[in-house]
Amino acid sequence: MSRIGKQPVAVPSGVKVEVAGQQVTASGKLGKQTLKVHPEIAVKMENDKVVLSPRSMSKRTRALWGTNRALLNNMVHGVATGFSQNLEINGVGYRAALEGKALNLQLGFSHDIKFPLPEGVSVKIGDKQAAIAITGADRRLVGQVAAEVRAFRKPEPYKGKGIKYASEHIRRKEGKKK
Repeated sequence: MSRIGKQPVAVPSGVKVEVAGQQVTASGKLGKQTLKVHPEIAVKMENDKVVLSPRSMSKRTRALWGTNRALLNNMVHGVATGFSQNLEINGVGYRAALEGKALNLQLGFSHDIKFPLPEGVSVKIGDKQAAIAITGADRRLVGQVAAEVRAFRKPEPYKGKGIKYASEHIRRKEGKKK
């Protein structure tokens, strides 16, 4: 049995959830999102909670039960409060700037990197242009944008230069011995 799938998804105040067959739509102050629940999972509203239940007890259905519940919970949480990912830039001359709908990164290459931001994601640049805060209602999209920005210059273990997550710890290596 799925322990996660058993738990109903609580709908906070200010969020409206509509269930139409296998289509679940959540709308809140941060936008509107839609999820198509797998056909092997039944969805219904009960007292400001969304309850998911499997139509059969096969191993695949039980796995989908927990997955769909987690996706639905992320969707409801996203339109209510949103998600954020913080990145830090380390290195001499490394900086970020916001130019319209694009993120301009100077990361020690011979050229600047212009990263176009997708719809539904907003970016704030911190003081000294060394901190980036990526926010949005879609958890998957926020994580994907953060991963793509980090991939432009991953942190290296000798000097620690590059882009890293704020919560990430870089294991440092000792340099060459003489």
